[in-house]
Amino acid sequence: MRLIPILTALVVLAGMYVFIFQQQLIFGSPLDVETAETTEDALQSVAVVALRSEAQPVQSGLVLRGRTEAHRKVEVRAETSGVVISEPQTRGSEVAAGELLCELDPGTRQASLTQARAQLQEARLNAQAARTLSERGFSSATEVAARQAQLEGAQAGVEQAETELGRLQITAPFAGLLETDTAELGSLLQPGSLCAELVDLSKVRFVGFVPEADIHRVALGAPAGARLISGAEVVGQISFISRSADALTKTFRVEFEVDNTLNLPDGATAEIGIALAGEVAHLVPQAALTLDDQGRLGVRIVEEGLAQFRAVTVVRDQADGLWLTGLPEQADIIVTGQEFVGDGSPVTVTLAEGAS
Repeated sequence: MRLIPILTALVVLAGMYVFIFQQQLIFGSPLDVETAETTEDALQSVAVVALRSEAQPVQSGLVLRGRTEAHRKVEVRAETSGVVISEPQTRGSEVAAGELLCELDPGTRQASLTQARAQLQEARLNAQAARTLSERGFSSATEVAARQAQLEGAQAGVEQAETELGRLQITAPFAGLLETDTAELGSLLQPGSLCAELVDLSKVRFVGFVPEADIHRVALGAPAGARLISGAEVVGQISFISRSADALTKTFRVEFEVDNTLNLPDGATAEIGIALAGEVAHLVPQAALTLDDQGRLGVRIVEEGLAQFRAVTVVRDQADGLWLTGLPEQADIIVTGQEFVGDGSPVTVTLAEGAS
C-alpha cells in the first residue's frame, strides 16, 4: 500500500521539473530562438582588423645594374702595307679629328703616281688625235672608242695611285683619347694591322638590362638617372630600347646618353634608375600579403561582411609598406587575421587606427 504514494510523489516531482526548468523547450520563445541564432552566427564569424584604403597615384621605377660606355670607340687600322716612319704617340694622349696617327713609308708609290700621270697625259693626246682624224674622215669610230677607253683607264690609274698614297697617312676619324700607343716607329703594318685604338668620351652612354617581365613598362624618353661607385650622379632620358632579348639572360638592353661633364670613364659600374609611367595603387603593410591555394600573391578584403581574396601586383616598395595594384579603388584590406579566413568567410571587422 505504501508503493502508490511513492509513485505518486515521483510523478509530481517529474512534472514540476519539466514545468519549471524545461518550459522553454516545451513552449518555445521566438525571442530566445532569434538570440540563439545570432549567438551561433557570432561564434562562426572571425574577428579581423582591416585598413580602409583608397587608391592613390604612385610613381614607380626600375633599378638596374649597368655600366658606362664611350660615345664612340674605334680601332684605327692600316689599309695598305708599309713600314711606320712616324714617331709613336703614347696612350692617353688627346688627338683632334684628322690628326696624323701613323705614317707609312711610301716606297715606290710616288713613282707609280708619276707614271700614271704620264700615261694619262699620253692617253689624252691620243684620244684628242683620234677625234680630230675621225672628224676629217681619216679614223674610224672604233679607233676613237678605243682611244677613249685608254683615256678612262689612265684616269683610273691616277686615282688609284693617289688613293694608295693617301692610305700611307693614317689619321684620327674623330677627336678623342688614345687607348693604346700608336704603332712603333719601324714596325711593318699590313692591311688590317692596328695603328691605334681611339675613344671619344665627350659623351658617355649608360647601359642597363631590363628583365623580360618589365620591358613593356619602359618607354622611349622616360626619365632616367645613374649613380656611380664614386658617388657621381647624372640624369637623362631613355634613348634606346632593344627589341631583341639576350639569348642567355632574356633581358633587354636600354640606353641613355649624357654629356660627359664629370669626365666619367668607359666601362664603369653604375646603378641605373628608370622612371615608369604612374599607376594608381594602394599602400598596404607588407604583413597583409598572403597566398591563395594556387600560390598567387594577394590580400584579403572585406566585401559585404565576407572575406575575399584578391591577387595583386607589387609596383613599388618603401619603408612603410608596399604599393599594390589589382584592388578596387576603395577597399577594406584585412591586415590582421587574414590567415584565419577563406573566401566567403563571415568576418567581424575592426578598422585599423587611422582608417576612415
